[in-house]
Amino acid sequence: MKKLVVLVLMLALVTVSTTLVFAGGQEEGGSDQPIKLGGVWPLSDITGEQGSKAAQQAVDEINAAGGVLGRQLELIILDSEFKPEKGAAAIERLATVENVDVFLGGMASSVHLGQIPILKKYKKLTVWTGAASHLAENAIGGDADWYFHLHPWDYQQGGSYVDGWEDIIGKYSDIKVDKWFLAYEEGPFGSASFESSKVLFSDMGDFDGESFKSAAAGGGDYKAVLQHAKESNPDIFLWAGYGADALPLLQQSKAIGFEPALYVGAPPGWPADFGSSSLAEDVFLYGMWAPAMNDINPVSKKFYDGFVEKFNVIPATYFAPLSYSAVYLIKEAIERAGSLDTEALITAMEQSKYKSALGETITFKPSKVIKHQGIEGQKILQWQNGRQEIIWPFEFSTGTPVYPFPGWENR
Repeated sequence: MKKLVVLVLMLALVTVSTTLVFAGGQEEGGSDQPIKLGGVWPLSDITGEQGSKAAQQAVDEINAAGGVLGRQLELIILDSEFKPEKGAAAIERLATVENVDVFLGGMASSVHLGQIPILKKYKKLTVWTGAASHLAENAIGGDADWYFHLHPWDYQQGGSYVDGWEDIIGKYSDIKVDKWFLAYEEGPFGSASFESSKVLFSDMGDFDGESFKSAAAGGGDYKAVLQHAKESNPDIFLWAGYGADALPLLQQSKAIGFEPALYVGAPPGWPADFGSSSLAEDVFLYGMWAPAMNDINPVSKKFYDGFVEKFNVIPATYFAPLSYSAVYLIKEAIERAGSLDTEALITAMEQSKYKSALGETITFKPSKVIKHQGIEGQKILQWQNGRQEIIWPFEFSTGTPVYPFPGWENR
């Protein structure tokens, strides 16, 4: 009988001890559990493929250095497939099944418009790298304290392009930009780019444009829009679409003999092998980063060298360093907050001063609508000898512009 009583007491002590240990772990925020980051990208597109890889690179670097607050980071990646319903379902799964602590990632305004209602439902700290349309900004609204947007909105991009071309023609007097034509993909990204650009460039000459169906959305025949652009005879031809449109647009431009003095592409990412094509030479582009940044920015070189070593491929889209920066911004905010409490994280994110691979020191301030906007403009670059050289802003310049765009006869 005495042995039975002793056994029962021992079992009770073990149970109490186990419960106390478990409770202690929960009280410390599950310090033996990873901090979960939930990322959503279109993995079939280079922006999503390399953006997600760069985010994982940052997570691995941080974990190798000891993690955050003594805990490891875990990145859970889901594919939006460029579809709003898939992107929304991914956020729902990350919130409910994976129970992530922070949302990040993002590409394509149309997808983001489908995600925003779900993000608003959970109100977790969200650090978004994509979506440029002001329609998405309006959908988020001005009261979303938990939302931090890194990518410039369409009107911010347009404003930076106006500043850039004004500076360029001021410095290089032979460059002329009196007549514009913008070919744009027919989704929210392209149509918003056209509407905002038409207003922003109204004081710089005549502005015309026309939509096309992007190859990313099942299109790829640009002959009609290119023929209309040729007939318009612009000083500067721009196109706003996706990486899948880049080479076909040039091939079809060559086929009809369309060779404007300035040929400018504005996709969020370029095909990895685009620079090796003779058609790429002297094409201008808008972007936030290029490997040339390595020459003047040690953070860029660290990112670049680590990416190449880890994945054995060269980063070919600014979404790679942008996603890399997002993870480090989150890491520094968690350290400043000292916890995963949402309000503390928001306050900590508002204090961000992150020297990024993109050249800019990323801080947050209000835009037209939202409370926390990061980068406010893009850069003007040019493909030269297979490499993207930074032309403007001049403080980041790694090359001078080649002008005019040469003919097709030697390509």
